[in-house]
Amino acid sequence: MADIDEVLASSPPLRKSLWRNRDFMFLWIGQSVSEVGSGITQLAIPLIAVLLLNVSTLEIGMLNAMTTLPFLLVALPAGAIVDRRAKRWLMLWCDVGRLILIGSIPLAALPSLGFHLTYAHLMIVALLSGTLTVFFDVAYQSYLPILLDRDDLREGNSKLGTTSSFAHLAAPPLGGGLIAVLGAAWTLAVDSLSYAVSALSLFSIRKPEPALERRPAGQRMRHEIAEGLRFVYRHPILRKIVACTGTSNFFTSMGFAMETVFVIRVLHVAPGLIGLVFAVMGAGGMVGGIFAGRLSNRFGTARIIWLSVLVFQLPMFLAPLATPGWGVLLFMVGSFFLVASGVVYNVAQVTYRQAITPPELLGRMTASVRFIVWGTMPLGAAIGGVLGSQVGIRETLWIAMIGAWSAGLWVFFSPLRRTRDIEALKEYRANKL
Repeated sequence: MADIDEVLASSPPLRKSLWRNRDFMFLWIGQSVSEVGSGITQLAIPLIAVLLLNVSTLEIGMLNAMTTLPFLLVALPAGAIVDRRAKRWLMLWCDVGRLILIGSIPLAALPSLGFHLTYAHLMIVALLSGTLTVFFDVAYQSYLPILLDRDDLREGNSKLGTTSSFAHLAAPPLGGGLIAVLGAAWTLAVDSLSYAVSALSLFSIRKPEPALERRPAGQRMRHEIAEGLRFVYRHPILRKIVACTGTSNFFTSMGFAMETVFVIRVLHVAPGLIGLVFAVMGAGGMVGGIFAGRLSNRFGTARIIWLSVLVFQLPMFLAPLATPGWGVLLFMVGSFFLVASGVVYNVAQVTYRQAITPPELLGRMTASVRFIVWGTMPLGAAIGGVLGSQVGIRETLWIAMIGAWSAGLWVFFSPLRRTRDIEALKEYRANKL
């Protein structure tokens, strides 16, 4: 009979809950506060432009576009830069930069200090803070596999996805209340403080980062960017995941472009209830984040990637069936499942990407993926507007829903269909592809 010490020695160590992981909790708390603050800013900056500067509709559109333009302009070089730098300190300085940029708006709105807020100021802040957000987001997803063990990545991504959805749910009503009390300009001071909390949380993390791999002398950035794109393109499963996500983002952006118009002009929802209708979407994201880990354990960490799109997303087809009156509930239920299943999918596919990518390629992989899958969103929204005006709002929603569902076929016709768990898949490495 084996000695008890031998049995204990051969047993796998018990995993420590992330609730007891000091470093992860600092990261999680700081990011939760920052996400809520950023959501408030998305509401406050357009209001400042309208209420204080009286800008035109076209200028509002340009201001909103300026916040997402950096994803097309700097996402790919951001990946190469992130892989060359210590990620925690890069994120910390991005927080400091956004604190200063966002904090400059309420200061400039104070004539007593001799400042004068202008539309150009808002455009510059939107562009620069958006650029820092690109660098932060790329570093953020690359830093989590350094902070956590591979077995904890799914739980970590699930927790972060839940709080991100909570931020989208809580930010609009919280921002509206702050604007009513403080005014739109000073509400941005709250967001500025949220970046200070995030920076302090990053500063408090103790776990050191591993030494960075030395780059060959004379290696140009374009070669490093190409290496990240090549890794994504040549990986047979990752390539299908990117195609699925990009296709889904294209069609869901088409649908999101029409949802507000659909709710107001087709369903005739009263203005006071519109916030409640869309809050259900945020609640769906929270539920998806909470149950993402459990669903992955139940159905398989690889299988859940295509199940979340092709099966769990099916109730979203209730949304285009909605009618005025109580029929609005169909739209709310459909939207709930669309967002909930999307969070489950994102937690699963992000965890897979982090698990199969070599550490030295994490930043460039993340940047390459985001450049592709986010690049489809403005195109989808524009086409949604054209189709809505030409073929009808409800018809455009049907096209969007069918297209979003069909995106799951990319990952269904891949090795993921025949595999239950990610651990059973061959881990492709860049030097073998």
